[in-house]
Amino acid sequence: MVTGWFAGDGDDFRLLGTRCSACRSVFFPREDAHCRNPGCRGGELEETPLSRRGRVWSYTDSRYRPPSPYVSDPELPWEPYALIAVELESERIVVLGQAVPGVAVADLTVGMEVEVVPGVLAEDAETTWTTWWWRPTEVAE
Repeated sequence: MVTGWFAGDGDDFRLLGTRCSACRSVFFPREDAHCRNPGCRGGELEETPLSRRGRVWSYTDSRYRPPSPYVSDPELPWEPYALIAVELESERIVVLGQAVPGVAVADLTVGMEVEVVPGVLAEDAETTWTTWWWRPTEVAE
């Protein structure tokens, strides 16, 4: 888990971004040092929960094991997964993330509505690595 990128459970689960108080630009991943908008002189950066829903902007599949810091057990065979770029409903920014397990590229279409849900990337006896997943809204948990 990357601290400060998401919070909550169930219907309260949200990705956390930051919003510039001067130009109102929203950033994800969060920005804590300065406004990334080149046309802004800068303002206070305020943590802001992002929309839970958005629309598929693009998608692909990941057929290879990514390098560190991605966490995976090298002893287990690699399982491909769908990677989705989602344009958030209110903020109109695009956020990348994995599809929930069981949703493949063949199940996705550009423009499809999806929602962010909590996920577990990996776990062992001492640690659970958490993340976010995108789930098509017509797919039940």
